[in-house]
Amino acid sequence: MNFNNNSYQEIDLDYCRANTSKRFANYLIDLVVFYIIMFCIGILIGIFNPSLVEGLDGIGGRLISLLFYGIIMFFTEAMSNGKSIGKLITGTKAVNLDGSDITFQKAFTRNLVRAIPFNVFSALGNPCAPWHDTWSDTLVIEEKKVALQKQQVDLFGEVRNQTL
Repeated sequence: MNFNNNSYQEIDLDYCRANTSKRFANYLIDLVVFYIIMFCIGILIGIFNPSLVEGLDGIGGRLISLLFYGIIMFFTEAMSNGKSIGKLITGTKAVNLDGSDITFQKAFTRNLVRAIPFNVFSALGNPCAPWHDTWSDTLVIEEKKVALQKQQVDLFGEVRNQTL
């Protein structure tokens, strides 16, 4: 057997990519968390300055909520190393295309694009590649698959070293 093949030395991130159903679950969980946060903020604003809430209806309110969604997701992913609440629950993580952790700037770009209307529809398809992934050069991976591939690389690396 020839173990000099480099295919055992690399982790296949396309294989580890989170599928559309996990991405949809991430979105739904994050959306519920976002609405809980916005409800709490709305109550606080309503208590302290009720006139501010009255003007937030229609398209203006929707655009502001899209912007707030991007900002809240940015802070969540930037502080938790590429994970949102939904990603934490489903065992997924946002990473760069080379598999490294996303930077603060990538998290900002990624979540700024989330504020674009109809971004959620760009996630339809297989493989799931929404605009906020494509335009920021990131992808969402399943952490269990990455761990299994790392174990495979380590195993074949040990076998390769023993046979040389």
